[in-house]
Amino acid sequence: MDSTAVIRITENWVRDVVVGLNLCPFASAPLQAGLIRFSVCIGQTPEEIYRPLLSEMDTLVNLPETEVETGLFIAPEGLDAFDDYLELLYSADEAIAEAGLGGVLQLASFHPNYRFDKAEEDDPANYTNRSPFPMFHLIREEPMARALKHYPNPEQIPKRNVEKMRELGLDKVRDQLQRCRENR
Repeated sequence: MDSTAVIRITENWVRDVVVGLNLCPFASAPLQAGLIRFSVCIGQTPEEIYRPLLSEMDTLVNLPETEVETGLFIAPEGLDAFDDYLELLYSADEAIAEAGLGGVLQLASFHPNYRFDKAEEDDPANYTNRSPFPMFHLIREEPMARALKHYPNPEQIPKRNVEKMRELGLDKVRDQLQRCRENR
């Protein structure tokens, strides 16, 4: 699949699932303003994805916030196994700390097979973090901190999202994720 199709599918997911279901109340504004950077990695293995991910983190923190508020680094191949994805996520988190970017940048994780610890495979709650492709959400902490100041009880967002997905049910959340792949 080419990068253009990967980005289109990911944009559909952000618009229809993340914003459409209000899973992230902070995603709508940067999406509408065109401030989300979508980058696709062509690496085929975790090793071939790691360096481009570090490079993308560096690029993001060096771009003006007025151009890019947040980013999605998408790895459509090479991280099919959720455990491989998690290993890379942990390594990238360590790299953030080692680079002195703690308090500047953080990662959020999304994967087609995302599964919360101790959750059943078919628990709709897993779909709060399931995406069309393995991806890393690169979050600038400063704009996030500003947004959190104006949002009541942000610590309730994950719980609310789990309840919402379970209320929708497994068939509906699976269908919604699949529809993101439609050509539109």
